[in-house]
Amino acid sequence: MVKRRRGALLAFGFALAAALLPSGGARAQTTVTIATVNNGDMVVMQRLSSRFEQQNPNIRLRWVVLEENVLRQRVTTDIATRAGQFDILTIGNYEVPIWAKQGWLAAFDNLPAGYDAEDILPTVRTGISHEGKLYALPFYAESAMTYYRTDLLQRAGISMPERPTYAQIREIAEKITDKNNQVYGLCLRGKPGWGENMGFVTPLVTAFGGQWFDSQWRTKIDTPEWRRAIAWYSDALRQFGPPGATSNGFNENLALYAGGRCGIWVDATVAAGLLFDPKQSQVADRVGFAPMPTGDFAGGPTWLWSWNLAIPATSKQQEAARAFATWATSKEYIQLVAQENGWVAVPPGTRRSTYDNPEYQKAAPFASFVLRAITEANPTASTREPRPYTGAQFVGIPEFQGIGTQVGQTIASTLTGTGVEQALRGAQSATERAMRQAGYPK
Repeated sequence: MVKRRRGALLAFGFALAAALLPSGGARAQTTVTIATVNNGDMVVMQRLSSRFEQQNPNIRLRWVVLEENVLRQRVTTDIATRAGQFDILTIGNYEVPIWAKQGWLAAFDNLPAGYDAEDILPTVRTGISHEGKLYALPFYAESAMTYYRTDLLQRAGISMPERPTYAQIREIAEKITDKNNQVYGLCLRGKPGWGENMGFVTPLVTAFGGQWFDSQWRTKIDTPEWRRAIAWYSDALRQFGPPGATSNGFNENLALYAGGRCGIWVDATVAAGLLFDPKQSQVADRVGFAPMPTGDFAGGPTWLWSWNLAIPATSKQQEAARAFATWATSKEYIQLVAQENGWVAVPPGTRRSTYDNPEYQKAAPFASFVLRAITEANPTASTREPRPYTGAQFVGIPEFQGIGTQVGQTIASTLTGTGVEQALRGAQSATERAMRQAGYPK
């Protein structure tokens, strides 16, 4: 039965890919160059892509796999200069609408019926659309949650609140930290970058009542709200976090938690499938989860991120690129991952059919929690004071890549001795200067 299902899956994949290639397409081999991030799900995609090449012998895939910050720099430079090095870009829902508006991306028009674009969760689909058209296809999507070690909390005689606050997270982290045994109460992103440490810091600041800019585009970093948020972050990580936190981004903290070194980790929901997978996690049977912590302001914009496959308008291999992007984001690809690695390991957050599948529900105890977090995510909600931009863990303007990364470096310095007030004064000044040079307010 398994062999018949796998054969049918491969046959469908061949038909799906072939439908996207020109009729009687060229027999010469076409090379499609793919830029992607070194996250676990993308590593699986690269490994399984040999199936696609078997089905499409006229297409050869060339992979450029990069660390997250480097990937963002490379693909941004490439597309802005129209260098045309890549045929497929792995980019987020931050870049897609901005780059589509610039005319830098090819639209995904006329997708085959078998792809079932309507199966993509509405919040995810909206984030990668511009003027009603899809300009990328989602590989996985995420909101955010709190992971914690149930055994460590039980040993300390405490329990995780149903909806924890940041103050409670700090108290719990203090009680479960055991540095002598290299168990750290709290792991958070410390690596500088607009999508690394600032991906966590921006919603943290929102929870403390802060924001990047007011309704007139005046910079609001050197404020009491930012000072309270960064003081919490810096103090908690220095006291209860692992050494060298400024080197730890998503992947590094994932490895620490899966290796039994973290008591609490607040980060993306996509990590759940990896942490609950006994093949990849030493603590798979001891993982609890709760919502992202709250501060003194609730109801603000909520974390929503997706990693997507997009085709630059400069690509000379657009039909072949469409064939691969469609294959790698299809329902059939998700089933292939389930057959190879188990349902708990499939790329999450993109399709309703994944969450409707009883096998996934059985394998992933977090499934309904994550589905609700993503479907209810509202990155356009207001901060405590009105704001002129959208985004929960980023500011939806082109200039944010540079501004966010520069501020991220300043925030990281608070983990190695720079005072919070000094750091925020510097961040305020640098951001004001960057915004003036960019012509804000517009």
